Amino acid sequence: MTALLSVRGVTKTFGGVRAVDDASVSVQDGTITALIGPNGSGKTTLFNIITGYLAADAGRVEFAGRDVTGSDPGRLYRRGLSRTFQQARVFPQLTVQENLVVAGGYGWRELFTRRVAPADRERADVLLAEFRLADVAGLLASELSYGQRKLLEFAAVLMSSPRLVLLDEPTAGVNPVLIETMERHIRARHASGITFLIVEHDMGLVMRLCDPVVVLDAGRPIFTGAPAAVQSNPLVLDAYLGS
Repeated sequence: MTALLSVRGVTKTFGGVRAVDDASVSVQDGTITALIGPNGSGKTTLFNIITGYLAADAGRVEFAGRDVTGSDPGRLYRRGLSRTFQQARVFPQLTVQENLVVAGGYGWRELFTRRVAPADRERADVLLAEFRLADVAGLLASELSYGQRKLLEFAAVLMSSPRLVLLDEPTAGVNPVLIETMERHIRARHASGITFLIVEHDMGLVMRLCDPVVVLDAGRPIFTGAPAAVQSNPLVLDAYLGS
């Protein structure tokens, strides 16, 4: 397998504290890679740098063999790299269907005109059905439950037909049924050819779903390997337990 995403020597400092410290991580094409670590280990900061929401102080990010260091999120999205957030980001005053149409690359005015291609509306409808949101397609996103907003955000990133999706704690704060639903959608999309990088605190989900697992501590990767190896690695245990 080849590296679809390469992070090389990335560093980010906030007020003298190195949130990310000379970190290098690779995500191989066709994998579901986990990025785990204790609270404050730099996982979300690294996500923000990769996806263009935060500028690194040093280092390089490559996607699909191209240097994308410092690229804005919109450009990365169009190139096939998209993400979700810990707190689902949707447009609360747009309907569920309109949220997907916007995610497909249309502006606000185009939502209500014939310039939105029928194929894009059809794609949105297919995703709504797949994520069991068709019955609420006409509701404002603000009317959805927390779990439904999580599903809507996931569906929205798929409107761009991405090659790589970064999921930031996709199951945080949701019930066990929705965790199973989210896992099923990840597996299905992975089977269709999408690569994933996932930050997740649910270790049961990580062990079932992800391989390899990258462990971050104090802003730097300390271990990369198979899920079974993570559970017994002394460096990982020390990072989590502080022993």
